[in-house]
Amino acid sequence: MHCDSCANERCKKTEGITPKNCPMQHEELIKKANDILLQEENAKFFRAAAQVEAEGYGRWSRIREIAELCKKLGYTRIGLGFCTGLKKEAQVFCKIMKEYYGIEVVSVMCKMGATQKEAFGISDSEKVRPGTVEMSCNPVGQALYLNKQKTPLNVSLGLCVGHDALFSKYSDAFVVVMAVKDRALAHNPMGVLYTERYCSRMLLED
Repeated sequence: MHCDSCANERCKKTEGITPKNCPMQHEELIKKANDILLQEENAKFFRAAAQVEAEGYGRWSRIREIAELCKKLGYTRIGLGFCTGLKKEAQVFCKIMKEYYGIEVVSVMCKMGATQKEAFGISDSEKVRPGTVEMSCNPVGQALYLNKQKTPLNVSLGLCVGHDALFSKYSDAFVVVMAVKDRALAHNPMGVLYTERYCSRMLLED
């Protein structure tokens, strides 16, 4: 079953015929998921997220949604893992969170550790700029540092594809995304989905 091509959308109705191979046929899985969401820590976070969605739907910016989520959960100090290429944006994020919402942000940049790429088996030809010294990103290091800081919520800002996954995997706290990196589209990856006809060359050509 591929939900993206489903015309039934049984999951959005109180009753109806559930298509064959629909994820909703897996009743035990759904019960397990619901039970997990009802666990105390998850339930509190999940409800706060639903409240933010309802109160700011279509009106609040992403950064305000994050701030309002923090307020509902009583968070006054959070973490930020960001890409060196978005350092200016990270500075603005931290400034807004502090000045407008009273939330302190502990930030850590992707190059923390100053470890050269060769240490991780990355060859010179695989660098962004072959023939130069390049420090590797360290998303695990970012996560572990914020774990040590005991931040209850971490924000991901512009981490590389794959690095963002590692950051989330090794973060003890919940992770929300402020923005993702897309250097070709001004950090707006949705642009391709809205203009596939015009951006098709970006999908395959070098």
